[in-house]
Amino acid sequence: MEIATCKNCGKLFNYIRGQALCPACQKEMDAKFKEVKKYVYDHPNVGIHQLAKDMEVSVQQINRWVREERLIFSEDSDIGVFCEKCGALIRTGRLCDKCKKELMGGLSNAAGL
Repeated sequence: MEIATCKNCGKLFNYIRGQALCPACQKEMDAKFKEVKKYVYDHPNVGIHQLAKDMEVSVQQINRWVREERLIFSEDSDIGVFCEKCGALIRTGRLCDKCKKELMGGLSNAAGL
């Protein structure tokens, strides 16, 4: 455990893992996530910039939630991120299904399965 400065409010706190947010700011961020998730459910075709504006959250934060697989958009949504391996547009996570399968196949081969 280490001491860190909250990137949101500037207070010092005991940092364990994850985003460098103090417990109070993390609680606020979790509440904001629930609001964003409900908004996306109610407005499935909203664009990322409109979502960020309407919900008063940064595009970077929305992308972080998508990468963490906490926020998922429908297939007909304009919102997505790019696969970190091949660059394909995906709706959640870090890798597309094809790259996930390749990675799992490689891990299985390395483990001798």
